[in-house]
Formats: sequence, C-alpha cells, structure tokens
Amino acid sequence: MNDPDGNRVTERPAPTNNSKAALDARESHLHALMVRAQAGDEASYRTLLVDAAGRLRAFFRARLSRASGDVEDLVQETLLAVHNQRHTYDAARPLTAWLYAIAQYKLVDLLRRRARHERNTEPLEDDADALAESDADALDARRDLTALLAALPDKQRLPIEHVKIAGRSVAETARLTGLSESAVKIGVHRGLKALAARVRAAP
Repeated sequence: MNDPDGNRVTERPAPTNNSKAALDARESHLHALMVRAQAGDEASYRTLLVDAAGRLRAFFRARLSRASGDVEDLVQETLLAVHNQRHTYDAARPLTAWLYAIAQYKLVDLLRRRARHERNTEPLEDDADALAESDADALDARRDLTALLAALPDKQRLPIEHVKIAGRSVAETARLTGLSESAVKIGVHRGLKALAARVRAAP
C-alpha cells in the first residue's frame, strides 16, 4: 500500500483486543503519532497511515459485508481525506473519533451515490444529502451507522440494509424479506428520512 505521497508502506493488522484498556492504549498511540506527524515527523505519519488503514478496513468490512468490493476504495478515500485534513485536527480531541467520523462521512457518501443511481427506487438524493452533508467532525462513534440502523423498525432497516448497503434489487429484497416491492421502496425512503432526522437531532 502507498501513502498519499506515493511512499510504500507495509500494513500491520489491527489488534483485535477491544477491552477498554486496549482501546485507551490504541487512542494514546494514534494520538501521539498524529501530534508528531503534525509537527513534521514523516515516519510517525507513515506509521499512522498504516495503523489507520487496518482499522478502517475492519470498520468498512463490518458495515459492507455483502459489498466488499467497495471497502478498499473507501479506505483509500478516507486516507486521502485524512491526508488533506490533518492540519485541521484538534489535538485536544480523540484521534480515533476524528478518524471514524471521516470514515462515517465516506460511508454515508457511498450510500448517497447508490441512492442516486438505484433504478428500482425513487430518487432519494435529498434525504441522503442530509446525511452526507453533516459535519464530519460532529459524527462521532455515537452516531455509528450500525447503531442508527438498529434503532429503525425492521420494515425500514431491512430494506436499507438489503438495497442500499448490500446492493440488492428491490425485487430481490422483497423476496428475501417477505415485504412487497412497494413496501421495500417505502421502507428505504422513510428509513433514510428517519436516519437523517436522527443525525440532525444528535447532540
């Protein structure tokens, strides 16, 4: 894998220990790397990108298990955004929340693009834009897409998961969920509106 400046870096797998102590240690490690990178330490910056790539890949795979072909593109898009926005990072804030906020923004932007090109569903750009245009810095771990979807009723959550995330057609989704095709379309439309409302209302 190359960093945004074209340098070759060797990726290390992200640790799997998700205990609070491990998460705190990870945050301290990444935060220190970013602070040194902002001060001009290129070696720390390359190490940060390597660690971030592994964590981003796991983040996107968990949310796009049926559309894994988009994962690598999202990882690279997020790393590029990190590269372009690193000067805006406030060292008083957690680095991992900032990183995953950018990743969340990129994921929602992907959903917006899919909504725009979905032939079997009415255009939903307005609702998707409301999600995608939320300030990336304001989208922290509490607004994780999985948690937002879990709060929706099945008749909205399932159509979004199948049509917008897994990339299935309306007809296939109807067959798999037992909903009518009309109910699938309505579920996607109302579900995206509900998600947009939740993001806007989140503190």
